[in-house]
Amino acid sequence: MTSSTTTAQSLASLLKSARDIMRKDKGLNGDLDRLPLLTWIMFLKFLDDLELQREQEAKLAGKKFKAAVEAPYRWRDWAAKSDGITGDELLAFINNEETTRPDGKKGAGLFRYLRTLTSSNGDDRRDVIATVFEGVDNRMKSGYLLRDVVNKVAAIHFTSSEELHTLGALYETMLREMRDAAGDSGEFYTPRAVVRFMVAVTDPRLGETVLDPASGTGGFLVEAFNHLAGQVKTVADRRVLQEKSLFGCEPKPLPYLLCQMNLLLHGLDAPQIDPGNALRFKLTDIGERDRVDVILTNPPFGGEEERGIQGNFPEDKQTAETALLFLQLIMRKLRRSQGSGFRGQELGERVQGSGFRVSRAAVVVPNGTLFGDGVCARIKEELLKEFNLHTIVRLPNGVFAPYTSIPTNILFFDRSGPTREVWYYEQPLPEGRKNYTKTAPIQFEEFAPVISWWDKREENERAWRVPVAELLANGCNLDRKNPRAKEDITHLPPEELAASILQKEQRIAEIMGNIQALLRK
Repeated sequence: MTSSTTTAQSLASLLKSARDIMRKDKGLNGDLDRLPLLTWIMFLKFLDDLELQREQEAKLAGKKFKAAVEAPYRWRDWAAKSDGITGDELLAFINNEETTRPDGKKGAGLFRYLRTLTSSNGDDRRDVIATVFEGVDNRMKSGYLLRDVVNKVAAIHFTSSEELHTLGALYETMLREMRDAAGDSGEFYTPRAVVRFMVAVTDPRLGETVLDPASGTGGFLVEAFNHLAGQVKTVADRRVLQEKSLFGCEPKPLPYLLCQMNLLLHGLDAPQIDPGNALRFKLTDIGERDRVDVILTNPPFGGEEERGIQGNFPEDKQTAETALLFLQLIMRKLRRSQGSGFRGQELGERVQGSGFRVSRAAVVVPNGTLFGDGVCARIKEELLKEFNLHTIVRLPNGVFAPYTSIPTNILFFDRSGPTREVWYYEQPLPEGRKNYTKTAPIQFEEFAPVISWWDKREENERAWRVPVAELLANGCNLDRKNPRAKEDITHLPPEELAASILQKEQRIAEIMGNIQALLRK
């Protein structure tokens, strides 16, 4: 492969061929089945390429090499030869608990072997592999078609950085296609432009820890990794990026697998993704050593958590609403102590040279979180009094269309002290557009005005601020409309028109209540 164009064309063609082969198999139903299968096959090829590379490095350094996967379960043992095991023999080797292995001996099947790996030999990758394959199965019915797919993936060279970069981009395209196929179940995807904007203005620095407690397929962590990679200058820097920077949590088996592969393809050698529910820990048990410097996330909303999970939260703030539980977790997980975001002398001088950086979060929330009362209001009161909720970006309707029509916002807050005032910025739809669609989503370039406004804030037709005293006096209702906006409601659909009228009535009632309170005083 002589150029990036050829590489891109070759890889795109190769992946298309693999997916065309999978379409012939009666066990697979659409991209929701095909992409996970292609992912675990690529995962094993990637792993073997990485092992070969590390084995050579160990040999050159005169060190003993410990393999994460042993013969005959390595890719090179059963998959590398195009005329290797196939048909029913291949299916039995992959699927069965006990089978005849490629070396002719009786033993555990491939998946069973991978699921029972442990890090007892000091290799943490073994735990990652075991967790990945805990939720994986092989749905292909034809071992001959499966061999054809394996042969296609065998042509990918995961040791070529150029090829790896191109494959990462192609993989993102496939993830987007899977989201399109998923419909309502695609809850864990955030538009790439929104992710890039949140990372850009939060600006994680090398030496800080970054967490996404609802990782999905890893979009925020990939973008944060790319952002931090641009700051790497030395071998020590690279080690910090690889081992001490990015952390995630994703309990669903399919997105967990896709997240691991997504991060591997973008250059993170051993992703640190917790496969459990991030809400499973008692909030009061989360101490300073569990906290991080930056949180970037779009937690699931509209879901309901079981009573056992709700019991992990303070009595007066327990709720079944997933988004509100995640908001409390995020608040708890932000680091408190000044300066501890920097890792001692390792990077100290260069990172500290950019000045002290307080721990901070950027969180996507539905509109209901802004105007909710009861438990929701108590959580927001804590947010306003204990944290600096400095900015709320109001996203235009339809950003998440067609997957949900719920209006969304991004909360930006940090641990620099209590909130004094909240800045609002209303992100507009592009001129001439009435909504976003699957084929014409929001673009990163649309955020250019808010990014340039970010550090030089002035009120304008899109930006305004509200004193915290006013918000606290109004029951912590954060649902503030742009005072300069002229809303054209003549073309709104009936449900949006009704919602708009209801919000206006609520606002009038608030203002009347304030006037009456002032008169009483």
